[in-house]
Amino acid sequence: MNTLRFHQGGRIDCLYTEAIDLRALGRLQVFRATDIRFCERSQLWKVRCASTGKFLHSDPSREACLQWERENLGPPNPEIERPAHTLPNLP
Repeated sequence: MNTLRFHQGGRIDCLYTEAIDLRALGRLQVFRATDIRFCERSQLWKVRCASTGKFLHSDPSREACLQWERENLGPPNPEIERPAHTLPNLP
């Protein structure tokens, strides 16, 4: 399920997938909500808020972390604190 959240001024928030071709709406500016990296010490993939670095989730499987991201950052979930601001992807 894809959810688009529209804001005044035309900004749209969503968990990006290619199920909806957002390029059809115009030029995109993409920001990551999370940073998923492998931790050598713990041997786990760790999900952190991209803007604050706050730890959100970990798992031995990167795919499980991506699934967690889709489930928890997709449609609104009141139990998950969403990042207020994120940094844009770098070229």
